[in-house]
Amino acid sequence: MHLSYGLPTHRVDRAGEFLVPGAIGELSAAAEAAGFDAVSATEHPFPSDGWLAAGGHHALDPLVALSFAAAATTRVRLHTNLFVAAYRNPFLAAKGIATLDVLSGGRVILGIGVGYLEEEFGALGASFGDRGERTDDAIAAMRLAWTGSTVERRGPGYRATGNTMLPRPVQRPGPPIWVGGNSRRAIRRAVELADGWSPFPAGRGLAGATGTAVLRTADDLARSLEYAAAHAAAVGRTRPLTVAFVPEGLAMTDRGDLDEERVVVSIRRLAEVGVSWVTVALPGDTRGAQLGVLDRFSAIADHVAGI
Repeated sequence: MHLSYGLPTHRVDRAGEFLVPGAIGELSAAAEAAGFDAVSATEHPFPSDGWLAAGGHHALDPLVALSFAAAATTRVRLHTNLFVAAYRNPFLAAKGIATLDVLSGGRVILGIGVGYLEEEFGALGASFGDRGERTDDAIAAMRLAWTGSTVERRGPGYRATGNTMLPRPVQRPGPPIWVGGNSRRAIRRAVELADGWSPFPAGRGLAGATGTAVLRTADDLARSLEYAAAHAAAVGRTRPLTVAFVPEGLAMTDRGDLDEERVVVSIRRLAEVGVSWVTVALPGDTRGAQLGVLDRFSAIADHVAGI
């Protein structure tokens, strides 16, 4: 089992702890020392005031934040969780991702989502209604750009009539792409276009707010993976689909102390249904507290390393 630590890049309420020079590097290095396989960063470039008032959050730019993580580490992967491609021109997105992959020595995992905040799309001048189709197009366009060959392609809002992007990513044919979201459309997108699927635990309220499907437990996930396997067979996919999920008690919205036994039991159950990566947000309102939990997590990493 592989572990991805969610950097607290959304904690602008604790900026003096987490968003000061050296903080991201210190936490990333501690995660690497604790046995984590990746560090991750979320995204919200320009959220609406209404969503923020209802419990939403800000975030640092994920590629910039992860570049600081890369500079302070040597091994951990750099995981966007999640990057909303439909906010951007796909070739600008491809350049930023390729740059991070090159400068980190090939460590990027591109977690990608369609997004769900219509007001944020509007503020960024991005179309909301066709965001799914534009995400599909972006995946194809980015992969073409990463070949380093001439690209001729027309898509929503762009026209490449013979353009080339260099340098290529270190990872070939490009960084692995994990599709986020719980819906059956997200599952099909992952199976058809990506390397992995990265759903998240969501009850009815959170699922409604984010425009996705309810998915709470490992049993729910197992049923969704049955659908993924059936769709893979239908479209002729034979290579494995990487699956990432969140163990009990360690979602971004969870609060409370780390319960090591509960986490290990949850990770073991997730492994049984086909999960190979877990993504965690750790408790702690100060950098010192997060560092302490990271140190405690090293025992969990030892327990689940062989799963």
